[in-house]
Order: sequence, then C-alpha cells, then structure tokens
Amino acid sequence: MLGPSAHTDTFTRDNLPPEDAWPEFLLDGFSYPERLNAAVELTDRMVDKGFGDRTALIGNGRRRTYKELADWTNRLAHVLSEDLGVRPGNRVLIRSANNPAMVACWLAATKAGAVVVNTMPMLRAGELSKVVDKAEIEFALCDTRLMEEMVACAKTSSYLKKVVGFDGTSNHDAELDRLALEKSVQYDAVPTGRDDVALLGFTSGSTGTPKATMHFHRDLLIIADGYAREVLGVTPDDVFVGSPPLAFTFGLGGLAIFPLRFGAAATLLENASPPQMIEIIQKYKATVCFTAPTAYRVMLKAMDEGADLSSLRAAVSAGETLPAPVYDAWMEKTGKPMLDGIGATEMLHIFVSNRFEDHKPACTGKPVTGYQVRVVGTDGQPVPVGEVGRLAVRGPTGCRYLADERQGQYVVDGWNITGDSFSMSADGYLHFAARNDDMIISGGYNIAGPEVEAALLAHPAVLECAVIGVADEDRGAIVEAHVVLSEGAEPGDELRRVLQDHVKAMIAPYKYPRSVVFADTLPKTETGKIQRFRLRPQA
Repeated sequence: MLGPSAHTDTFTRDNLPPEDAWPEFLLDGFSYPERLNAAVELTDRMVDKGFGDRTALIGNGRRRTYKELADWTNRLAHVLSEDLGVRPGNRVLIRSANNPAMVACWLAATKAGAVVVNTMPMLRAGELSKVVDKAEIEFALCDTRLMEEMVACAKTSSYLKKVVGFDGTSNHDAELDRLALEKSVQYDAVPTGRDDVALLGFTSGSTGTPKATMHFHRDLLIIADGYAREVLGVTPDDVFVGSPPLAFTFGLGGLAIFPLRFGAAATLLENASPPQMIEIIQKYKATVCFTAPTAYRVMLKAMDEGADLSSLRAAVSAGETLPAPVYDAWMEKTGKPMLDGIGATEMLHIFVSNRFEDHKPACTGKPVTGYQVRVVGTDGQPVPVGEVGRLAVRGPTGCRYLADERQGQYVVDGWNITGDSFSMSADGYLHFAARNDDMIISGGYNIAGPEVEAALLAHPAVLECAVIGVADEDRGAIVEAHVVLSEGAEPGDELRRVLQDHVKAMIAPYKYPRSVVFADTLPKTETGKIQRFRLRPQA
C-alpha cells in the first residue's frame, strides 16, 4: 500500500501502473520515514550533520560547499513555489548539460515537491515535445544557452506554459537567478511522502513513444544506501568524476546522489570527453570515476603517455559491456580492479556488480545486497546453470512505467525482465552475453556479439569494434564486425584475414566475423554506449 502523499497535483500517482502489475519490492534493510524529501536529505540534512563547509560541487571554475548548495537550492525553491506557481506534484523539466546549476535546479524543484524530468541538451524540439506530452509538463527550467529548442517546443505545446532560463555558467545572470537573489536561504521544503514520485526517467534509445520510468523519493536514497555504500564504500574524502549525463539515472546517481549522500564532492563537466576527464582527475585528485569502457581505453593510452591517474580508487564501468582486455589492461596498469556492473533506467541504477574484493574479467559479478536475480527462458522459468537466458531481477527498486501498457512486458510474475541475456555460473556469478536483441543466430548457432568483440579487442590492431548480425540467405545471419583500427594499422584484405584467424583462435571458430568493415568511428550515445542499431541499416 502507498503511504501518504503531499502532491496536490495527483497526476503521477494517478498514472502509476496498477499495483498488481508492479514488480515485487524487497525493502528489508531500507527503512525511511513516511514523510521524506530526498533533496532535503542531500543538502540541508548534510549541513545539519556538519558537512556545511565541505565541498559539494565543483564545476565551471568554482567550488561550492554544502552550505552554499543548501542556500542556493532553498532560494530557487522559493522562486518555483512563489513566483512561478509550481505546486507539489507538478512536473518540471530541466534542460542542461552537466553543471552545478542543473544539480541545483533538480534539488530545488524536488524540495518544492515537484516531479523532475531531466533532459539532455542534444534533444531537439520534436523530441522534447514527446517528453512534455507524455508527462504533461507545465514548467521548464532551461540553461539560457539552450533556449532555442525549448522555446520552439513550448510554442506548439498544449501543456508547456512557462519556460524560465537559468545561467549554467555560474554567473547567475538569467531570470531564474535574478529572482532567487531576493529570496531567503531558509525554505520549508514540501513534506513529500517516501512513496511520492520524485523523478521521471525517460529510457534512452527507445523508438516510437518514449517510456517514462517513475521513481519515488525513497528510491533516490535506496541506490545510495545500497550500491554506493556497499560496493563503492563512499566516504566524505571521495571526489567523483564521470561522463554520463545527469539526464540519465546512471549519471544522476553517480555524479549527484552518491557523492551528496555521503558528504563527498562531485566534479561536473559539460563536455566530459576522455581528455577532459583525464585533466579533471589529475587536477582534483578524483577518486571515483563513472564512464564507459571506450573512455577507459583512452585513459589507458594517456597513462602510457605520462598521465597520473593514480588517485582513482574506483573505476566503475557500466552502460556498455566491459571487455576482458580492457579490464586486464587496467588491472595491469593500476593494480586496481575495474568494477563492471549493470543497471537499468527502470531499476534506477546498478543492481549487479563486481566488488573490490571479488572481481573477475568478463564477469558482471553478483547482485547488490537487497536484489535477487535469476536467468530465465522464454517461458519465464530458470534455465540450467551456464546456459544463456534473459536476466530477471527484483529488489528494493523496480519498474513502474507512467501510463504504459509495456509495463506487462517488463514485469512478469513480480520480476523485472531487463532486456539483457546472461548466464550464471554454479557459484552465482553473472556473465553478460548480449542485449536480447544483439544475439545473432547464424547457421543454427546462438552467437553473442560482445564475445566476438572481446576477442577482436585483444588484437593490438583493434582500437574499437562493434559486432552485429547481418541477414544472409544461406545462414540466416552472419557475424559482421565494424572495426576502428589502432594508429599505424593498415586496413585491407590481409588485416581482415588476420583478424578473422585471430578470433577463430580465441573462441569457437563458428563465431568468427565473416564480414569485417573498417570504420573511422563508431556511432555512440552521450554516455559512450555504442549504437549498434545505427550500423544495421548500413549493413
């Protein structure tokens, strides 16, 4: 049963899926009061605990303490509720790159009882319109440098009434900032319920109508009190850095919720390219990094050229499977493990991970405390040990789609079916095979593209690669590898044969790529995830 709500706009609670369509929630060990505002816990409560003078956010050339962040967000919350008319339960869209102002706007809107929808700066008006219409968003806070598409969206929207600009550069020279200067640093945050929706996370890479995942105030703290506490062991001395956008739940957790929950500092980069991350790690002695394997490969090369990344104690890899050669090279170079993990927007963050004291190459590890997993077949029943099937998970977080019939596809018999294919060893370790739609069936064999990619990446001529299935009249499909070569390697038929023979020698020969396409770059998302679907139409 849902607890009390502070929302006067009941849209999100009204559009939760029926409770009998929810996954089973396992909340043992996660206890919160009925009235809970996650933003207060991450700011004012941290000041109360004595962290007021410690650095909370680093970005755009300045540091901000926990006291400054609490005051800033309280001023902004006053503006939202008093000047803009935001009521508890209203949806507020935030459009910005990763910077302290975006974090402040998210926290302020949450304090005001709003339901926040964080969006990426790359979205265009048409894409924003789908989000606005799905969540019936009336208010938008937008970095003034990104107003054009937001205004274009508002002009054609029957929902979006108010678009207010903020200054993402820390100069505080925009409408929202000027209004905030007149406000008190004291604010009585809305006493939201722990079961009130605090965040709508839109899934990435989906086609057609976007799916919005619904996350409660308690969920925002659960991912910190679970994964970040158990696996990362976050302390106030940690400094976080990473590439995922705050608009994605992976980024919001890793670059805002986790550090703020434990009194640590977060460095925020508007352009988190690997060279910029390397610079920030060295400048601020960052200790925890969240990014994709492709960025770690660049970091490995930078270390060969003299970069000092020794301050990093935790290199978290997610969003894209971690190839064993990258893991092995990182271990060899640093002596520290790279922590591979898997999460999902529906689950909010990582729910299976390696640990500092328990890690293996080509292995995603074991469930985070509180979560249960199993590998199932198409009938929903567990498959034998070692066989590949669909990953099913349940725990303290889980899928609740906003008014979406696809709820019944993701949640089956109380389990979240994640869309990933895994196998599980006899001792409970999970091994990623592929996204369910990345399994290649060729000549009657099931071939996991990531396994072929890992074999290719073990060859020194290969910098990056992506493996897809291409329709073939005789075999149903063949394995095709798109390969970006290392500096000095020459594309051609001879290297193509060398790479094919290399794969045959490393894994079962039937898995080798019958087609090898040399490419200058691979298409990627903002988080560094390779977009294999964009390669398929070209095939």
